[in-house]
Amino acid sequence: MDRTEEKRALRKRLIEQRLNMADRLHRSDLLQQVMRIWLVGRPDTVIGAYWPIKGEFDPLPALHRWKEDGELLDSPQMRRIGLPVVDKLHGTLTFHAWFPGCPMEEDAYGIPKPKDTEIIVPTLLFVPCVGYTPGGYRLGYGGGFYDRTLAALRPKPYTVGLGFANGLLPGLEPEPHDVQLDALLNELGVVWPVSLDED
Repeated sequence: MDRTEEKRALRKRLIEQRLNMADRLHRSDLLQQVMRIWLVGRPDTVIGAYWPIKGEFDPLPALHRWKEDGELLDSPQMRRIGLPVVDKLHGTLTFHAWFPGCPMEEDAYGIPKPKDTEIIVPTLLFVPCVGYTPGGYRLGYGGGFYDRTLAALRPKPYTVGLGFANGLLPGLEPEPHDVQLDALLNELGVVWPVSLDED
């Protein structure tokens, strides 16, 4: 089996496993807490995320709370959330403003996206992981949208992978086109980077 076939089989197995997790809601609640705590003190005011599909963790409730918390702080800069819209011509993603109740429409892949909202540029980007390695590399769906987007975005946003603990793939070797994430979170806490500081 070549590398492409191997990764395709691995994706299929991990997605089926994720969809069939009996405790997925409990794990999601834990990851909501991890994410909310991790966001405390971050300077970002524009965060990109994703609409969850195929049993992915849903980051939007935690981000909505983050946005509301910013309003309570009387911050001079309004906090904003963006969701991806596929640019078919370049095979990349742009991020359009999202808020609860905003008009949505399906993209070419059947995934909901904001309808007619402005493009925003995130300084922090949460990305979904089918699987991930301890060194900050993600296994996605194989389309390469995030890798191409991260290679093209300037300034490059701080990127954080989100996934469940059973998506950890210690033996998966990254390929040359894979873009390393800055951090990885799962329902147990921060997976990457691992701090070795004692103080």
